[in-house]
Amino acid sequence: MTRKKLPIGIQTFSVIRQEGYYYVDKTALAYQLINEGRYYFLSRPRRFGKSLFLDTLKELFEGNEPLFQGLAVHDKWDWSIQYPVLRFSFGLGNFSNPDYLFQNLSAQLDQLETQFHFQSGYTTCPERLQALIRHVHQQAGQSVIILIDEYDKPILDALDYPDIAKQNRDFLRGFYSTLKDYGAYIRFSFLTGVSKFSKVSLFSGLNNLYDITLDKEYSTLCGYTDHDIDTVFAEELEGLDREQIRDWYNGYNWLGGGVYNPFDILQLFRLREFRNYWFETGTPTFLVNLLLKRKVTSVLLDNSISSATVLSKFDVDDIETDALLFQAGYLTIKNTRWAGDKEFYTLGYPNQEVYQSLNEILLSAWVKNQKAQGIQTLHLYDLLKANDLLGLKALFHSFFASIPYHWYSNNDIQNYEGYYASVFYSYFASLGLKITVEDATNLGRIDMTVQFNENIYLFEFKVLENSSPEAAMEQLKAKRYADKYRALQQPIYLIAVEFSKLSRNIEGFAVEQV
Repeated sequence: MTRKKLPIGIQTFSVIRQEGYYYVDKTALAYQLINEGRYYFLSRPRRFGKSLFLDTLKELFEGNEPLFQGLAVHDKWDWSIQYPVLRFSFGLGNFSNPDYLFQNLSAQLDQLETQFHFQSGYTTCPERLQALIRHVHQQAGQSVIILIDEYDKPILDALDYPDIAKQNRDFLRGFYSTLKDYGAYIRFSFLTGVSKFSKVSLFSGLNNLYDITLDKEYSTLCGYTDHDIDTVFAEELEGLDREQIRDWYNGYNWLGGGVYNPFDILQLFRLREFRNYWFETGTPTFLVNLLLKRKVTSVLLDNSISSATVLSKFDVDDIETDALLFQAGYLTIKNTRWAGDKEFYTLGYPNQEVYQSLNEILLSAWVKNQKAQGIQTLHLYDLLKANDLLGLKALFHSFFASIPYHWYSNNDIQNYEGYYASVFYSYFASLGLKITVEDATNLGRIDMTVQFNENIYLFEFKVLENSSPEAAMEQLKAKRYADKYRALQQPIYLIAVEFSKLSRNIEGFAVEQV
């Protein structure tokens, strides 16, 4: 096998196939989709290959046989039939302007009308689409293919402007309703996006739209599997730690096994360094602000319980935190459990990249000074390397002192112990360290366990009015929390931290090695 070019940022199937780029064959799944139904919807996070898959479908339906030589679908497809394809994409542009959606969609319809030598005479988008479908169907003598990429971006772009978001949603509802009204003309339709808006709000009446987001059969439709990494990209693995690749970028789960984010993998193979490639391409300010507004701490994110109903509940004025984080790719399904006839999911960070980066960005929202945050994080790492535990007190005292007073006055903290603990957690997590929160033992739960540099640190957090560092230390010892880790034969340190609501800082800090 010879090394090929890495298709970084390339979403055009023909370019990948004709110009010597790596390609992970998804055509067997495409063929299965086409044979099993007509109306599909798929939600996946950004940069997971949705646009490339849509372009693959376009080339397949248009009958461009040479592009599919050697692929799974080639010997199964009837190449004598070419279907007309109407493809829409909302990937470009900023839809927070109240007039932009109409202008953007009108321009796309202009282009399609020119392509198919047609002019409807209508000025409204739904009627233009209806007329175009009828014309194309008659002209080609074949049913029409409808492909819509990033169907939800006009709404997501405007989430900071609820009135515009609702306006865009209602506009799209009228446009998408054409898929149902003109079903007799349509052979196949496929919509992709990041978020899964409820059928009631966006697809009213489109009851035959089949959502494959959590369908095990199609869980690997976007993304790379372990098999893909080890076969298609085998030539790129030399010099890279295979287990480290898995820890950093694998772990996304849509009920059918883990997949890797393609963008991360391709960037890793290009630069040969482990970095937060996907995360750095853009985390919406709306997401961070929502987490802060709802007082969702990073501690709570890695082991949250949600139902299938919650994860599918998403609308402009009813955004569930778990649904938003799951659909955007910041949480994934770790475990599934049935209770009666209801399905529940345990959600958590998919991998090292998201775990580390999301905690770092939440810290930034508290500190408001990224340079200071970076210096403090580096200092934390150096202190742990040197096992200077008393130095931790000075470091975190300095951090809490740097949080502006108005932050507290603008944020009604109900659980001070949880808030202070979450700050500790996020600092350690931003370094990518191995952390266990609410670490269960046979006698209780350790607030936080950190394993680093062949040392084990057991933290107990208390608020001043409830206890003292001595009492917290006694709890650590009385409940014999250290016993859980003695078999590792590594140094174990008990660390009791006491906070004051009055000073909003650390008042007591006790360390003992056992």
